[in-house]
This record gives sequence, C-alpha cells and structure tokens, in this order.
Amino acid sequence: MLSRLTRPQAVAVCALPVVALLATAAFAPLPFSLAQPGLTANVLGKNQGTEVITISGVPTRDTSGQLRMTTIEATNPDAHVALGDIVDSWFRTDRAVMPRDSVYPSGQNTKEIERHNTAQMKESQDAATEAALAYLDLDDKNVKVTLELADVGGPSAGLLFTLGIIDKLDGDGSGGDLTGGRVIAGTGTIDTDGTVGAVGGVALKTQAARRDGATVFLVPKAECSDAQSELPEGLRLVPVTTLKNAVSSLVALEQGKGSVPGC
Repeated sequence: MLSRLTRPQAVAVCALPVVALLATAAFAPLPFSLAQPGLTANVLGKNQGTEVITISGVPTRDTSGQLRMTTIEATNPDAHVALGDIVDSWFRTDRAVMPRDSVYPSGQNTKEIERHNTAQMKESQDAATEAALAYLDLDDKNVKVTLELADVGGPSAGLLFTLGIIDKLDGDGSGGDLTGGRVIAGTGTIDTDGTVGAVGGVALKTQAARRDGATVFLVPKAECSDAQSELPEGLRLVPVTTLKNAVSSLVALEQGKGSVPGC
C-alpha cells in the first residue's frame, strides 16, 4: 500500500534528482576548454634568444618599433573542466569558454595535437615567406628566409610573419619603418596570394596585445565585431583583408597621410 504524499513532501522528493543532477554536473568533466590571453612575440626581434626572422642573400635593414604576433592559452585537452570553472570564466572579460573541438581537433591526443599545430605553423611560415617575396617581387631562389618561434603552433601568426619580412627588407618603401616606431600587434592567417584569413580568439588577443604595449591591432575584417567586444582602452583596431591593404594601412599610419580603415 502506498501512502499519499503531502505537497511539501512531493516537492522535496522531486527535487532530489535535480539536486543530484546539478551536483554531478558541477564536478563532471565537460567538453569545453577555458582560454585566456597568451604570450605575444615581436617578430622583428628575438624570441628566447633567437632571432625570429633571419634573412640572407639580400641586404636587410635595421628596424625600430615592434610587430607582435599574439596568442591565446587554452586548458590542456585532457584537463578536467567542470561547471564551476565555466560559470566563473563566463563572467570574466579575460577568460573565454570555447568548445573543446574548436580548440583541439576531435579525437586526437596531446602529442597528435602538437604535431598538427607544428605542421600548421610550418605551412604558415612557408606561406608568409612566399607572400612577402611575391609582394616585393623578389626571387625566392636568391633569398633565404628562416623563421623561428618556439612554443607556438598554428597558423595565426602568418600575417605578422609576412609584415616582418617586408619590414626587414623594404620597410615602408621609402626608407621608413612599417611600424613608425610603434608597437603594432595583430593576428591573421596568410595565403601565398596575400589573402588574410580569420583565426578566432581575437577578443583575448587584443588584451594580450595591449598588456604588452601595443597601440594598434591588425585584425581580420571578418572578426571586427569579436575584437570590439572586449577592446582594451588605448588600442586601435585596423581591419585587414589582404597583405596589400595591411601594408598600406601601416604606411598611412607611419606617414600620417591617407585614410586608415577602422572597424
């Protein structure tokens, strides 16, 4: 024989599974990664004691200012990310919650991911060299470019590598620096034809850039709204779609002539 429950008793009994579910969710690992602003590196200088860009076969020029590539740091693919971590990060401007598969290729272990990111970086460096030499109308048989950047993977430094090569070889084309002595930061992939592609994580990258002294940030035009969402004070966004308009925008900033696009 079943006894009849009063309303308060019924509510309490029904609440038990909900409490248990919430408790489980609070501690169970979830398929997300937590990201934050990562390191930046000046491609015109040294990283961990080694020149990032080394060029031989043709004369190079001394540069001033900085061109800083930017990164984000994400939790390890094997890390335990619980509901409490997500809730905490959700309300912080210097953190982002991202689906794990958008950060790390699905089904790959840590070593496979490292190999994948290293391969992407190598492809990005090759494309950056080809795009820069094509822009300057130089024969790659006569020019050797070596790019070294430790502990960074993926393709998102492509644009900054390309601009760094151009600055070391030609500057603004009239004897000046592309940077105009500023700290310029940015992100974006590069194709061999000079097309700039989107990369993700730009809201966090702008914070890393401003933290490390940048006043101008080159952003793929398609990601303008993301970059504006948490834009640090004192950082100017310059949208780019191609290598050509990235260079022309920097030259306009450096010389104080012509229009510079904004988001």
